[in-house]
Amino acid sequence: MGRRLEPGGLFRREEATMSTTDNTGPRNLAEAIRPLKAKWGWIVAFGVISLIAGVIALGSVVMATESAVFIVGIMMLIVGVAEIFAAFSVRSWGRFLLWLVLGALYVFAGYICLQNPFQAAALLTLMLGIALIVGGLVRIFLATQMKHGTPWGWVVFSGILSVLLGLMIVSHWPASSFYTLGIFLGIDLIFIGAGWVSMGLALKKLA
Repeated sequence: MGRRLEPGGLFRREEATMSTTDNTGPRNLAEAIRPLKAKWGWIVAFGVISLIAGVIALGSVVMATESAVFIVGIMMLIVGVAEIFAAFSVRSWGRFLLWLVLGALYVFAGYICLQNPFQAAALLTLMLGIALIVGGLVRIFLATQMKHGTPWGWVVFSGILSVLLGLMIVSHWPASSFYTLGIFLGIDLIFIGAGWVSMGLALKKLA
């Protein structure tokens, strides 16, 4: 005859489905990083390459500055082209024109970076120095609003360092534009490489 529906049968079926779905994902962090353990060598190698590139960048800061500007220029071109294409999918004329103008400006700025990297480096360096000064002053102001017991002293210290670094860059501008971006790129690559190497060695110990 017809099948009987047992009390709670629907709920048991849903619980079984949910348990089956939950078992497909990693249960803990150890299972999530297990696929990376076998690739720790590649991670360390990538970190070593980044370290070497950072040392080379610090050894030739002018060439590194030019490379940094080229990277910024390529990124601007990609973003600009993407915004221009996205503008044609907008129905509103106002947003269409806004996205189209922004995309054209990004493309133009990227073209300037690729054609005149050192002129672009001068502008980017000046903007970086001003941003460091403003950011440092903002951190110092925010530190004065922090309550006692919070690490407000470190916030003030970092703000003072940012202001001093920004003043050094601006005071030596435009000469600082030939090496500032290269130094930042080299230091960034060294920190990135050190992070990848340490993560790879940690995965090796867990393997």
